[in-house]
Amino acid sequence: MNVQNALGPTGHIDSFSRDNLPPADQWPEINHEIYDYPPILNAGVEFTDRMVEKGFGDHTALIGNGRRRTYKELTDWTNRLAHALVGIGVRPGDRVLIRSANNPAMVACWLAATKAGAVVVNTMPMLRAGELTAIIDKAEVKYALCDTRMMDELATAAKTSGFLKTVIGFDGTANHDAELDRMALQQPVRFEAVRTGRDDVALLGFTSGTTGSPKATMHFHRDLLIIADGYAKEVLGVTPDDVFVGSPPLAFTFGLGGLAIFPLRFGAAATLLEQATPPNMVEIIETYKATVCFTAPTAYRAMMAAMDKGADLSSLRAAVSAGETLPAPVYEEWMEKTGKPMLDGIGATEMLHIFVTNRFDDHRPACTGKPVKGYEAKVVDDDMNDMADGETGRLAVRGPTGCRYLGDDRQLKYVRDGWNITGDSFWRDEDRRFHFAARNDDMIISSGYNIAGPEVEAALLSHEDVSECGVVAAPDEERGNIVEAHVVLKEGVSGDDAAIKRLQDHVKATIAPYKYPRSVVFIDALPKTETGKIQRFRLRKS
Repeated sequence: MNVQNALGPTGHIDSFSRDNLPPADQWPEINHEIYDYPPILNAGVEFTDRMVEKGFGDHTALIGNGRRRTYKELTDWTNRLAHALVGIGVRPGDRVLIRSANNPAMVACWLAATKAGAVVVNTMPMLRAGELTAIIDKAEVKYALCDTRMMDELATAAKTSGFLKTVIGFDGTANHDAELDRMALQQPVRFEAVRTGRDDVALLGFTSGTTGSPKATMHFHRDLLIIADGYAKEVLGVTPDDVFVGSPPLAFTFGLGGLAIFPLRFGAAATLLEQATPPNMVEIIETYKATVCFTAPTAYRAMMAAMDKGADLSSLRAAVSAGETLPAPVYEEWMEKTGKPMLDGIGATEMLHIFVTNRFDDHRPACTGKPVKGYEAKVVDDDMNDMADGETGRLAVRGPTGCRYLGDDRQLKYVRDGWNITGDSFWRDEDRRFHFAARNDDMIISSGYNIAGPEVEAALLSHEDVSECGVVAAPDEERGNIVEAHVVLKEGVSGDDAAIKRLQDHVKATIAPYKYPRSVVFIDALPKTETGKIQRFRLRKS
């Protein structure tokens, strides 16, 4: 089957994205029957103009950098920006890179570029020129919009790029005092959005932690709506009264979904923090009575410590944990302090967002729950044979979204027999709930035993002396590998031999004794990504 013939109409003039979709026989099975969208669909319009038409014009859409913006203001702003983008030459299908921290201006630029029919590539502020160059070359990016406060690295990348010809600055603060802003202020507030197809690529999401050539995942306009109409509606039950807060960068699909797509789809408000530290999130929650939070378990632990000092997080009705497995002690402490569940979920950039999760009425510790509406999941061995309940294997999933790498042979590894193989080890219980074991490369084989690092981490975190920890395999001549724990102790606890023995004895008493860490290393802080994931590969090298 030819991909071009299988897809609906396109509004793209530049056909690069559609031309570089994987061959049809390499796609996962994708179920579009559950979500029905018209053939002509522009997601940027759905999150702005359409919301005004539905009566949300005066509702707050975005909060950030000291001011609020209503849906009407956001619609007018993005329409002016879209005019400006067309004015500098952006054509439907062109790739537009955006470089910014989390702020309303970044959201406005993303929506404006989407309305103009561009394929957006959101990038993290931390990236350096070499990393930006790899992304620009992979996606053949022609245009870049950059917060003027972080122009240097992008300018360096542009000097030698054979693709990037136009870099234009915008003001990420509330002042609107940069070239793109000044251009936009001269434009009308009405814009006839490009009539993109629901199967046109709207977003290229580059995976985090990629080694070698970067991997870009391709997501259609319809996909941006699917994750909202699926997870956000079915699991979170988002309403216009909700106020979202969180730490993941908008450059990652977890952040873009949780801090932009989900609130904007349902008339809710998003608070955006350029520095989303736990103290800053606590302040936002208290100030704006935030109701839905997206962050990683390590941040929730810090926020609970703030509660012990008087922080009021009672406005939160939903605490979503993803990006890193949720240890049972964190879940249990949150339940004890708030009386509300913490919803653990697993997603992937390849799948766009969360596809297996707990629910408000179905949750338990050390459990990731059941598939989101429209998705199927199973546990398989290396040959794609189904594993029995209780046995650990590879997680396979399929549903209304799926992996499509941009021009990449690694598609053949991620998709097998129509299923997306996520790179995670799971087991399923007799009630068909899924339980995380480890990332496939985080399983530790010691003296023939398979030991899941996150299970040892959970045991350590239940000890009163431990603030944070990461567990990895360390080479050992006798056992092949041993379990090595890198531990951040709570303030005032001495990292001596007695502490090592206390922790080792605690793990032996909590889980099977053979899983205890034979090596314990005390460190001041764990290396993490911007989404809060522990960078275990750095621990292995230390």
